[in-house]
Amino acid sequence: MTRNMRLRTCFSSFPVGERDRLAALIGRSPLMASLAAILVGLAGGAVAAFAPFWLGFAALAALAGVYAILVDTRVGLATVIGIATIVPFATLPFRAVITPTLLTLALAALMGVWIMRMLVRGDERVTITPMGMALIGFLGITLFAFLLGSNASPEPSLLHNYVKFTMATLFFFSVVNCVRDRQTVRWVFRFLIIGAAISAVIALVLYVIPDQMALQILVSFGRIGYPTEGRVLRYVEDDPNGLMRAIGLSVDPNSFGGMLALIGALAATQLVSERPTLPRRMLLVATGVILLALFLTYSRAALGGMIVAAMYVATLRYRQLWWVILATGALAAVLFIGLGVGERFVERIVEGVQFRDRANQMRLAEYQNAIAIIQAYPVFGIGFGQAPEIDLVAGVSSIYLAIAQRTGLVGLTAFLGIMIWFFVRNWRALRAASVIGDEERVAWLVSLQAALAAALAVGLLDHYFFNIEFSHMSALLWGTIGLAVAIEEMGVEG
Repeated sequence: MTRNMRLRTCFSSFPVGERDRLAALIGRSPLMASLAAILVGLAGGAVAAFAPFWLGFAALAALAGVYAILVDTRVGLATVIGIATIVPFATLPFRAVITPTLLTLALAALMGVWIMRMLVRGDERVTITPMGMALIGFLGITLFAFLLGSNASPEPSLLHNYVKFTMATLFFFSVVNCVRDRQTVRWVFRFLIIGAAISAVIALVLYVIPDQMALQILVSFGRIGYPTEGRVLRYVEDDPNGLMRAIGLSVDPNSFGGMLALIGALAATQLVSERPTLPRRMLLVATGVILLALFLTYSRAALGGMIVAAMYVATLRYRQLWWVILATGALAAVLFIGLGVGERFVERIVEGVQFRDRANQMRLAEYQNAIAIIQAYPVFGIGFGQAPEIDLVAGVSSIYLAIAQRTGLVGLTAFLGIMIWFFVRNWRALRAASVIGDEERVAWLVSLQAALAAALAVGLLDHYFFNIEFSHMSALLWGTIGLAVAIEEMGVEG
């Protein structure tokens, strides 16, 4: 068999244009192809000889996944979204020098693939966008604060978490460079909604089965990095005799609620739009499941974010949604006043507003402490480690105070500037789409604005969208922004 015949056989499953480019590239560099084959063979032999037997199969599965991403970056996008929404804290099932999360590996693989594809394809270039330049500037501020706060010698665990946070934030660029047509936009929307719905179903199952069985199921995930002791199941006020909180596989009910609020706002907006990305019945079921799981997290921040998003959408575009909001409020009032349904939840809301419960009293203390830190370190903050003074404690349940605390007022100004710029740009794109009657694009832009509005509202009382230990939340936040920018960059005919 000639070399040309072997090349045709090897790359027969690649898209025609890309197959020709890759074959030509390797054909010009036989030494590179030979070295790559030798390295793969040596690695496979080492795995078979020295590693557990199942590791070889895992490596084959990983190679198959990389190949699938090489063929179609939409597979990589779906993988990142699936991990971020369903198993955000999953890691490799074995210990190494460091144990990266599956999300970090998926983000790195996706970024590496689209950069490599850009290098192979001479007719395409890496897209940065003005919004991307602003994001790079914001990341630069966080890096400076990180180095300043750690005296340029961070602890390994802190460095690991910061790298995860950075990789998650850079998901913005992966989305912008991989989403180039309408079909891919629909693909991403569908996987966001389906991923959140699957996560919500898992949460509901764990919620309704006996607590001990739910605990055993969650502990079984310890092999892939999940906690096996401590607060595995979560309850309101940490009282096992009180209300259990839905958590799914997200470890923390408040971060889980924030994820559901972001995607739930997107799904609910798609439900009332004229051109939804999924069949309306499927959207109705998915949105209902997501909202039910969100309610059972008993996260007041997430519920408030969802309400803010609904009011935003009703005011901005779909006025008929106000009737749904009012009807829902009236039904809730009747159920509570007439039948006493949800009495404990309403009591929790009232206590929260009055700052009478322990959780919100702790929040008040955190706010006071955060303000003291910002006053002491106003420019670039204290970085991402511990507070430099004994009488100050880092950490606060608000994304805005957390950013100001960690990166100073410089970082907070940059973040708020990016968010304001995003909405200004998106409103312009929305008006342009409305003028030409592009209802599908209108629905996309309004849905993404609703998702971001929900996230920013949740951020008033929670910090998970800017927490280096919850990198999946950063990936979802900046991925949402990246998707909106990608839709703007496609142009009207995209």
